[in-house]
Amino acid sequence: MRLIDVHTLKLHEFVGSHLLRVDYAVLSHTWGDDEVTFQDMQNLNKTVRAKKGFPKILQAAKLAKADGLPWVWVDTCCIDKTSSAELSEAINSMYMWYYRSSICYAYLVDVDSHPPVEDDASQFMRSRWFTRGWTLQELIAPRQVTFHAKDWKRIGEKLLVLPPASIVPSMLWGEKGKSALCRASCIPRAVLFEGRPIEQYCVAQRMSWASKRVCTRVEDTAYSLLGLFGINMPLLYGEENKAFIRLQEEIIKATDDHSIYAWTIPEDVPKGFPSKWHRRGRTSLFFSRALLVCKTTGLHS
Repeated sequence: MRLIDVHTLKLHEFVGSHLLRVDYAVLSHTWGDDEVTFQDMQNLNKTVRAKKGFPKILQAAKLAKADGLPWVWVDTCCIDKTSSAELSEAINSMYMWYYRSSICYAYLVDVDSHPPVEDDASQFMRSRWFTRGWTLQELIAPRQVTFHAKDWKRIGEKLLVLPPASIVPSMLWGEKGKSALCRASCIPRAVLFEGRPIEQYCVAQRMSWASKRVCTRVEDTAYSLLGLFGINMPLLYGEENKAFIRLQEEIIKATDDHSIYAWTIPEDVPKGFPSKWHRRGRTSLFFSRALLVCKTTGLHS
Protein backbone atom coordinates (compact mmCIF):
# COMPACT_ATOMS: atom_id res chain seq x y z
CA MET A 1 0.00 0.00 0.00
CA ARG A 2 1.37 3.39 -0.98
CA LEU A 3 0.64 6.44 1.14
CA ILE A 4 1.21 10.14 0.57
CA ASP A 5 3.36 12.06 3.04
CA VAL A 6 1.11 14.96 4.05
CA HIS A 7 4.10 17.29 4.39
CA THR A 8 6.02 16.54 1.18
CA LEU A 9 3.34 14.85 -0.97
CA LYS A 10 5.87 12.11 -1.70
CA LEU A 11 4.69 8.52 -2.04
CA HIS A 12 5.95 5.87 0.38
CA GLU A 13 5.21 2.15 0.20
CA PHE A 14 4.27 0.08 3.24
CA VAL A 15 4.09 -3.70 3.19
CA GLY A 16 3.12 -6.45 5.61
CA SER A 17 3.19 -5.73 9.32
CA HIS A 18 4.62 -2.24 8.76
CA LEU A 19 1.24 -1.11 7.47
CA LEU A 20 -0.45 -2.16 10.71
CA ARG A 21 1.65 0.35 12.63
CA VAL A 22 0.78 3.31 10.41
CA ASP A 23 -1.97 5.84 11.10
CA TYR A 24 -3.42 7.24 7.90
CA ALA A 25 -6.44 8.97 6.42
CA VAL A 26 -8.22 8.04 3.19
CA LEU A 27 -10.09 10.14 0.66
CA SER A 28 -13.45 9.07 -0.75
CA HIS A 29 -14.62 10.98 -3.81
CA THR A 30 -16.16 10.64 -7.24
CA TRP A 31 -13.71 10.67 -10.09
CA GLY A 32 -13.78 13.50 -12.59
CA ASP A 33 -11.79 14.59 -15.59
CA ASP A 34 -8.07 15.24 -15.33
CA GLU A 35 -7.30 13.25 -12.17
CA VAL A 36 -3.73 12.92 -10.90
CA THR A 37 -2.22 9.49 -11.59
CA PHE A 38 0.52 7.45 -9.96
CA GLN A 39 2.85 8.41 -12.79
CA ASP A 40 2.08 12.11 -12.21
CA MET A 41 3.13 11.80 -8.57
CA GLN A 42 6.67 10.91 -9.62
CA ASN A 43 7.21 14.49 -10.77
CA LEU A 44 4.94 17.13 -9.26
CA ASN A 45 5.67 19.80 -11.82
CA LYS A 46 3.50 22.75 -12.82
CA THR A 47 1.59 20.66 -15.35
CA VAL A 48 0.60 18.10 -12.71
CA ARG A 49 -0.28 20.74 -10.13
CA ALA A 50 -2.52 22.41 -12.71
CA LYS A 51 -4.65 19.28 -13.10
CA LYS A 52 -8.25 19.53 -11.91
CA GLY A 53 -7.78 16.62 -9.51
CA PHE A 54 -4.70 18.00 -7.75
CA PRO A 55 -6.57 20.27 -5.28
CA LYS A 56 -8.29 17.16 -3.87
CA ILE A 57 -4.91 15.67 -3.00
CA LEU A 58 -3.78 18.93 -1.41
CA GLN A 59 -6.96 19.30 0.63
CA ALA A 60 -6.95 15.66 1.78
CA ALA A 61 -3.34 16.08 2.93
CA LYS A 62 -4.26 19.34 4.68
CA LEU A 63 -7.14 17.69 6.54
CA ALA A 64 -4.99 14.73 7.58
CA LYS A 65 -2.25 17.06 8.80
CA ALA A 66 -4.79 19.02 10.85
CA ASP A 67 -5.98 15.74 12.38
CA GLY A 68 -2.43 14.81 13.37
CA LEU A 69 -2.06 12.08 10.75
CA PRO A 70 1.20 11.83 8.77
CA TRP A 71 -0.19 9.91 5.79
CA VAL A 72 -3.14 9.98 3.43
CA TRP A 73 -4.30 7.55 0.74
CA VAL A 74 -5.98 8.67 -2.50
CA ASP A 75 -7.08 6.00 -4.96
CA THR A 76 -6.39 8.00 -8.13
CA CYS A 77 -2.66 8.36 -7.50
CA CYS A 78 -1.59 5.75 -4.94
CA ILE A 79 -2.18 2.78 -7.25
CA ASP A 80 -0.20 2.11 -10.42
CA LYS A 81 -3.11 1.21 -12.67
CA THR A 82 -0.80 0.32 -15.54
CA SER A 83 0.09 -2.83 -13.56
CA SER A 84 -2.75 -5.36 -13.69
CA ALA A 85 -1.20 -7.32 -10.81
CA GLU A 86 -1.00 -4.26 -8.57
CA LEU A 87 -4.52 -3.14 -9.49
CA SER A 88 -5.91 -6.60 -8.67
CA GLU A 89 -4.14 -6.67 -5.29
CA ALA A 90 -5.35 -3.16 -4.49
CA ILE A 91 -9.00 -3.83 -5.30
CA ASN A 92 -8.96 -7.06 -3.30
CA SER A 93 -7.41 -5.21 -0.34
CA MET A 94 -9.32 -1.96 -0.59
CA TYR A 95 -12.11 -2.72 1.89
CA MET A 96 -9.54 -3.55 4.57
CA TRP A 97 -7.53 -0.44 3.73
CA TYR A 98 -10.60 1.71 4.38
CA TYR A 99 -11.45 -0.27 7.52
CA ARG A 100 -7.96 0.23 9.00
CA SER A 101 -7.89 3.96 8.28
CA SER A 102 -8.07 6.42 11.16
CA ILE A 103 -10.56 8.57 9.28
CA CYS A 104 -12.14 8.83 5.84
CA TYR A 105 -12.82 12.20 4.21
CA ALA A 106 -15.83 11.97 1.89
CA TYR A 107 -15.68 14.85 -0.58
CA LEU A 108 -19.04 15.74 -2.13
CA VAL A 109 -18.12 18.03 -5.02
CA ASP A 110 -21.76 18.79 -5.88
CA VAL A 111 -22.88 19.87 -2.39
CA ASP A 112 -22.79 23.36 -0.90
CA SER A 113 -21.79 23.81 2.73
CA HIS A 114 -25.00 25.45 3.90
CA PRO A 115 -27.77 23.33 5.58
CA PRO A 116 -30.08 21.52 5.57
CA VAL A 117 -28.84 18.03 4.71
CA GLU A 118 -31.92 16.18 5.97
CA ASP A 119 -34.32 17.43 3.29
CA ASP A 120 -34.90 14.73 0.66
CA ALA A 121 -34.58 17.39 -2.03
CA SER A 122 -31.31 18.74 -0.64
CA GLN A 123 -28.04 18.64 -2.54
CA PHE A 124 -26.68 16.22 0.04
CA MET A 125 -29.44 13.67 -0.50
CA ARG A 126 -29.06 13.96 -4.28
CA SER A 127 -25.26 13.92 -4.36
CA ARG A 128 -23.59 11.83 -7.05
CA TRP A 129 -21.44 10.32 -4.30
CA PHE A 130 -24.40 8.19 -3.19
CA THR A 131 -24.89 6.78 -6.70
CA ARG A 132 -21.43 5.36 -7.32
CA GLY A 133 -20.55 1.72 -6.74
CA TRP A 134 -17.14 2.20 -5.15
CA THR A 135 -18.31 4.66 -2.51
CA LEU A 136 -20.51 2.01 -0.88
CA GLN A 137 -17.58 0.27 0.82
CA GLU A 138 -15.98 3.65 1.45
CA LEU A 139 -18.99 4.56 3.60
CA ILE A 140 -19.36 1.23 5.40
CA ALA A 141 -15.78 0.12 6.08
CA PRO A 142 -14.25 3.13 7.91
CA ARG A 143 -15.23 3.66 11.51
CA GLN A 144 -15.17 7.42 11.06
CA VAL A 145 -16.27 9.27 7.93
CA THR A 146 -16.48 13.05 7.73
CA PHE A 147 -18.50 14.57 4.89
CA HIS A 148 -17.15 17.66 3.17
CA ALA A 149 -18.92 20.06 0.83
CA LYS A 150 -17.43 21.46 -2.37
CA ASP A 151 -15.58 24.12 -0.35
CA TRP A 152 -14.24 21.35 1.97
CA LYS A 153 -16.20 22.48 5.01
CA ARG A 154 -17.51 19.64 7.19
CA ILE A 155 -21.22 19.07 6.86
CA GLY A 156 -21.61 15.87 8.87
CA GLU A 157 -20.02 12.75 10.23
CA LYS A 158 -20.39 9.02 10.67
CA LEU A 159 -18.71 7.93 13.88
CA LEU A 160 -18.75 4.41 15.30
CA VAL A 161 -15.92 4.66 17.81
CA LEU A 162 -14.08 7.41 19.62
CA PRO A 163 -11.39 8.73 17.27
CA PRO A 164 -7.72 9.07 18.21
CA ALA A 165 -7.09 11.84 20.71
CA SER A 166 -5.62 14.00 17.96
CA ILE A 167 -8.85 13.92 15.97
CA VAL A 168 -11.64 16.02 17.44
CA PRO A 169 -15.04 15.69 15.72
CA SER A 170 -16.18 19.16 14.72
CA MET A 171 -19.84 18.24 14.61
CA LEU A 172 -21.83 15.13 15.34
CA TRP A 173 -25.07 14.71 13.45
CA GLY A 174 -28.36 14.83 15.27
CA GLU A 175 -31.16 12.38 14.64
CA LYS A 176 -32.31 14.14 11.45
CA GLY A 177 -28.83 14.08 9.98
CA LYS A 178 -28.37 10.39 10.77
CA SER A 179 -31.72 9.58 9.23
CA ALA A 180 -30.80 11.54 6.10
CA LEU A 181 -27.58 9.57 5.65
CA CYS A 182 -29.43 6.27 6.02
CA ARG A 183 -32.02 7.31 3.44
CA ALA A 184 -29.46 8.66 1.00
CA SER A 185 -27.29 5.54 1.23
CA CYS A 186 -30.06 2.91 1.66
CA ILE A 187 -27.98 1.41 4.48
CA PRO A 188 -29.52 0.55 7.88
CA ARG A 189 -28.85 2.81 10.83
CA ALA A 190 -27.52 -0.15 12.82
CA VAL A 191 -24.67 -0.54 10.33
CA LEU A 192 -23.73 3.12 9.99
CA PHE A 193 -24.12 4.35 13.57
CA GLU A 194 -24.37 1.35 15.88
CA GLY A 195 -21.59 -0.87 14.58
CA ARG A 196 -23.72 -3.88 13.68
CA PRO A 197 -21.49 -6.26 11.65
CA ILE A 198 -22.54 -6.47 8.01
CA GLU A 199 -22.15 -10.26 8.23
CA GLN A 200 -25.38 -10.27 10.25
CA TYR A 201 -27.26 -9.20 7.13
CA CYS A 202 -28.19 -11.72 4.47
CA VAL A 203 -26.45 -11.70 1.10
CA ALA A 204 -29.53 -10.33 -0.64
CA GLN A 205 -29.78 -7.44 1.81
CA ARG A 206 -26.15 -6.45 1.31
CA MET A 207 -26.67 -6.66 -2.44
CA SER A 208 -29.67 -4.36 -2.14
CA TRP A 209 -27.49 -1.61 -0.68
CA ALA A 210 -25.79 -1.42 -4.08
CA SER A 211 -29.01 -1.59 -6.11
CA LYS A 212 -29.09 2.12 -6.97
CA ARG A 213 -25.36 2.50 -7.55
CA VAL A 214 -23.50 2.37 -10.83
CA CYS A 215 -19.93 1.96 -12.03
CA THR A 216 -18.25 3.22 -15.17
CA ARG A 217 -16.88 -0.23 -15.98
CA VAL A 218 -19.40 -3.11 -16.05
CA GLU A 219 -16.99 -5.40 -14.22
CA ASP A 220 -16.66 -2.96 -11.33
CA THR A 221 -20.27 -3.64 -10.38
CA ALA A 222 -18.91 -6.92 -9.02
CA TYR A 223 -15.37 -5.88 -8.08
CA SER A 224 -16.62 -3.00 -5.92
CA LEU A 225 -18.54 -5.53 -3.78
CA LEU A 226 -15.68 -7.93 -3.00
CA GLY A 227 -14.99 -6.50 0.45
CA LEU A 228 -18.67 -6.38 1.34
CA PHE A 229 -18.76 -10.19 1.15
CA GLY A 230 -15.20 -10.95 2.21
CA ILE A 231 -14.39 -12.35 -1.23
CA ASN A 232 -11.05 -12.38 -3.02
CA MET A 233 -10.91 -13.16 -6.73
CA PRO A 234 -8.78 -12.18 -9.72
CA LEU A 235 -9.84 -9.28 -11.91
CA LEU A 236 -10.55 -9.92 -15.58
CA TYR A 237 -11.45 -6.63 -17.23
CA GLY A 238 -13.21 -7.41 -20.46
CA GLU A 239 -15.41 -10.15 -18.99
CA GLU A 240 -18.26 -7.67 -18.47
CA ASN A 241 -21.32 -9.30 -16.76
CA LYS A 242 -19.43 -12.54 -16.17
CA ALA A 243 -17.68 -10.74 -13.31
CA PHE A 244 -20.93 -10.60 -11.35
CA ILE A 245 -21.60 -14.27 -12.05
CA ARG A 246 -18.14 -15.15 -10.74
CA LEU A 247 -18.79 -13.06 -7.64
CA GLN A 248 -21.99 -14.99 -6.95
CA GLU A 249 -20.19 -18.29 -7.42
CA GLU A 250 -17.54 -17.25 -4.89
CA ILE A 251 -20.22 -16.15 -2.42
CA ILE A 252 -21.96 -19.52 -2.78
CA LYS A 253 -18.67 -21.29 -1.98
CA ALA A 254 -18.16 -19.16 1.12
CA THR A 255 -21.66 -19.15 2.64
CA ASP A 256 -24.79 -21.23 3.05
CA ASP A 257 -26.98 -18.11 2.84
CA HIS A 258 -29.88 -19.18 0.62
CA SER A 259 -31.00 -15.63 -0.12
CA ILE A 260 -28.52 -15.57 -2.99
CA TYR A 261 -30.76 -18.07 -4.81
CA ALA A 262 -33.81 -15.81 -4.60
CA TRP A 263 -34.41 -15.10 -8.29
CA THR A 264 -37.56 -13.73 -9.81
CA ILE A 265 -38.70 -11.34 -12.51
CA PRO A 266 -39.56 -7.98 -10.89
CA GLU A 267 -43.08 -6.63 -11.35
CA ASP A 268 -41.78 -3.50 -13.06
CA VAL A 269 -40.09 -5.35 -15.92
CA PRO A 270 -40.77 -3.30 -19.07
CA LYS A 271 -42.56 -4.65 -22.11
CA GLY A 272 -40.33 -6.60 -24.39
CA PHE A 273 -38.49 -8.46 -21.62
CA PRO A 274 -35.99 -9.98 -21.92
CA SER A 275 -34.81 -8.18 -25.06
CA LYS A 276 -34.66 -4.71 -23.46
CA TRP A 277 -33.17 -5.91 -20.19
CA HIS A 278 -30.86 -8.61 -21.51
CA ARG A 279 -27.91 -6.26 -21.85
CA ARG A 280 -28.26 -5.26 -18.20
CA GLY A 281 -27.42 -8.82 -17.17
CA ARG A 282 -28.43 -10.80 -14.11
CA THR A 283 -27.38 -8.03 -11.75
CA SER A 284 -30.57 -6.03 -12.20
CA LEU A 285 -32.80 -9.01 -11.47
CA PHE A 286 -30.88 -9.91 -8.35
CA PHE A 287 -30.90 -6.41 -6.92
CA SER A 288 -34.65 -6.09 -7.48
CA ARG A 289 -35.35 -9.39 -5.77
CA ALA A 290 -32.95 -8.60 -2.92
CA LEU A 291 -35.17 -5.78 -1.67
CA LEU A 292 -38.15 -8.12 -1.35
CA VAL A 293 -36.30 -11.09 0.12
CA CYS A 294 -34.88 -9.17 3.02
CA LYS A 295 -38.22 -7.67 3.94
CA THR A 296 -39.57 -11.19 4.38
CA THR A 297 -36.54 -12.28 6.41
CA GLY A 298 -36.75 -9.33 8.79
CA LEU A 299 -33.25 -8.12 7.93
CA HIS A 300 -34.19 -4.80 6.42
CA SER A 301 -34.07 -2.58 9.52
